[in-house]
Amino acid sequence: MSDKSRKFPHPYFTGKPNWKWFILITVLMGATMSALDVSIVNVGMPTMKSDFNVSTSMIAWVAMAYMITLTIFLPFFGRLADMLGRTRLYTFGFIVFTVGSLLCGMAPTAYFLIGSRVLQAVGAGLLQANSVAIIVAAFPTSERGKAIGIQGAVQAISMSIGPLVGGALIAAIGWRAIFYVNLPIGLVGVTAALFILPKSEKAAEKEKVDYFGTLAFVIGLGALVLGINGLGTDGITPMIITYLAIAVVFLAIFAITELRVRFPLIDFNMFKNGLFLLGNMTGMLSYYVLFGILFLMPFYMENVLKFSAGAAGLLLTPVPLSMAIVAPFSGNISDKYGSRIMTTAGMVAASVGCMTMIFLGSATAIWLLIIELVVIGTGMGMFTPPNNSAIMGAAPRDKLSVAGGILNMTRSLGSIFGVAVSSLILTTMEHSYLTGKYPIPKHVFSGNNIPQVDRNGAFLHGLAIAIAIMLGLTIISTILSIAKKEGEALDSEAVKEFEGI
Repeated sequence: MSDKSRKFPHPYFTGKPNWKWFILITVLMGATMSALDVSIVNVGMPTMKSDFNVSTSMIAWVAMAYMITLTIFLPFFGRLADMLGRTRLYTFGFIVFTVGSLLCGMAPTAYFLIGSRVLQAVGAGLLQANSVAIIVAAFPTSERGKAIGIQGAVQAISMSIGPLVGGALIAAIGWRAIFYVNLPIGLVGVTAALFILPKSEKAAEKEKVDYFGTLAFVIGLGALVLGINGLGTDGITPMIITYLAIAVVFLAIFAITELRVRFPLIDFNMFKNGLFLLGNMTGMLSYYVLFGILFLMPFYMENVLKFSAGAAGLLLTPVPLSMAIVAPFSGNISDKYGSRIMTTAGMVAASVGCMTMIFLGSATAIWLLIIELVVIGTGMGMFTPPNNSAIMGAAPRDKLSVAGGILNMTRSLGSIFGVAVSSLILTTMEHSYLTGKYPIPKHVFSGNNIPQVDRNGAFLHGLAIAIAIMLGLTIISTILSIAKKEGEALDSEAVKEFEGI
């Protein structure tokens, strides 16, 4: 069906050519808002801690509550969107996120702020679960990768400027401004969604929500996130073991339930498609590597190379900027030649970057470090848009939103694993390195009783092993990318109209 015959919710918009680009711009508003919020909040947490006079562990929940809520609800929101209509839930996501941002800015206590972050994450989940599905429905196969690449570029740029914007707002106005900045974006986004996005329609067949399976999934995945996140900070403790045991039990209950109900939260038949399964697996592994690098490098730059926090943040910008530059071109190339070429090339580039980083020392040249970060960012920019496009192209047309929710959930889990596991490996290897030299080794950066040369040696030892594991994951991802078979993509002609999906 041509763009000229596509129906729109407002009569003045009927027949406008290239309306798909206006739909993309509307989606990009949500992508900008949610991506900006991820990086901008971290800058303000020290100020919030001081303002509320709470502990570091308490203020950490400002980030953790958002992360956990977003991760565990993505498939559920995608399922609801496939049942009730994507435009309806996407617009509601703008409203919830904007209201949550307003409440965050007005928060009188840390507890109120954490609760408002949960509400904000609900809005972000509604946006993320539907964004890629809306793009897939609006664009033909020949332009889908390009459109997803543009979305990836906007998200990368938003994340890269988050610390800069956040620091400027905090210095000029205060930490509350980092939440209020979302209000104008949200209001414009709601207006655009109401007038630009196609009309929502419910699923053709009346379906029921699998509440029991959803509850089991939320508890299981929430416990898994808490357990993995705790591994990075506390190591293996009885509480962490309890979290992981709860995760195993409830995720098993979820799997059994999904196989028995008529309308499951996640249709496991989707994973019988090799392209969908391998795409999500490699997507999770790629985000493990990306966020593992972004987590470890500031410690290396500040504690070994002795850069300031501001300089370290500036030196990390080549990663998201490289992704932003490469992503649209990678998506466009995948539209013409398929996803396998670009996803494989991207993982090869990431492998090269990880391989060179294993040999980082206490006196690494800055230009060399920047080149390595650019190679990592370029590899991720080459990999992500084609991989996302392939995943969505392999999904059934009546499950595009739940497929988008799964896609974003696996990437979120990858980022959580990347930070937590890398932190655990680093700390464990630091202690192991110092065991032979000190009777009671402490953390390498605590106290003054450990000479700088030994602290650097312990850190570099742990860093090399953590990155070597990332190298192994990029090699596995390369092999899986080669193994993927190009499936039949969902053209917008087959999908027909977005409003009926």
